[in-house]
Amino acid sequence: MPFDRLSAATTPTAHLGLGLAAVGRPGYINLGRERDLPSVRSVDALRERTHELLDAAYAQGVRYFDVARSYGRSEEFLADWLNARPGLDGVVVGSKWGYTYTAGWSTDAERHEVKDHGVRTYERQRAETAALLGDRLDLYQIHSVTPDSPALTDKELHAKLAETAANGVTIGFSTSGPAQADAIRAALAVTVDGEPLFRTVQSTYNALETSAGPALAEARDAGLTVIVKEGMANGRLAQPYAPDALREVAERTSLGCDAVALALVLREPWAGVVLSGAATADQLASNLHAAVVDLDEDQLARLATLVEEPHAYWERRGRLPWH
Repeated sequence: MPFDRLSAATTPTAHLGLGLAAVGRPGYINLGRERDLPSVRSVDALRERTHELLDAAYAQGVRYFDVARSYGRSEEFLADWLNARPGLDGVVVGSKWGYTYTAGWSTDAERHEVKDHGVRTYERQRAETAALLGDRLDLYQIHSVTPDSPALTDKELHAKLAETAANGVTIGFSTSGPAQADAIRAALAVTVDGEPLFRTVQSTYNALETSAGPALAEARDAGLTVIVKEGMANGRLAQPYAPDALREVAERTSLGCDAVALALVLREPWAGVVLSGAATADQLASNLHAAVVDLDEDQLARLATLVEEPHAYWERRGRLPWH
């Protein structure tokens, strides 16, 4: 499978990926975004910023790039970048379906995305993704599976996904919400013709939200590649928003709060790829220092005090404004 290329890589930063949620559309919920992006967020301006980040990430050893149908024009921006650089080696591309982007390139839309895990949405979005990424797509994930998602029980959908897998595209899923562990365990039980359907899982895990950890370890033991998203908690773990305990540890390492926060995730033995959601090249460079952070037991104990109750974490995340 494509992720064998990442697991065999010797460059530390190959286990860090770049997600384009923050730069593929003008509005998103990351804190500080009003400072990070151009004041005029035209399609061309964000395309240029995305390509700048992709160039910087590739040059520094990053090989996994993550987009989604609902991340505005992220698939288009990534496809343009890939098409202009046909000689790139080892790139692994993942996208997601299940949300439809509805903001019309606006930051103040009433609704920015609409969720639907039905077969018809899958067929429509699979065709849209294919039109942009073609055979460059390595991984297609169901976007934000929760325990009540029909994607966990829809046999027709499972058969369609298995067809895609038979044609060489890895099938995975992402999770969100306070019951991520339940969704992961339910997805691990999904089979088609006696074989597991899903080969990757992408979940939120960070210094504040660790509840999915045991289930992610089970997924890794079952042979799935684990991708971690929102390692920065949508900016809550970055300067100037980072809690005191994280600031203190970062000062002792002489690196940024972001590098320490991502290093905390990277050290988990089940973490295959940890995503950076950087919106600037400087943020990306700082994020990638996570690969060389060495945390001692005292520092780990200090960071463990930051863990929040899952429902409280997700309730706060749900109140973050779209900038």
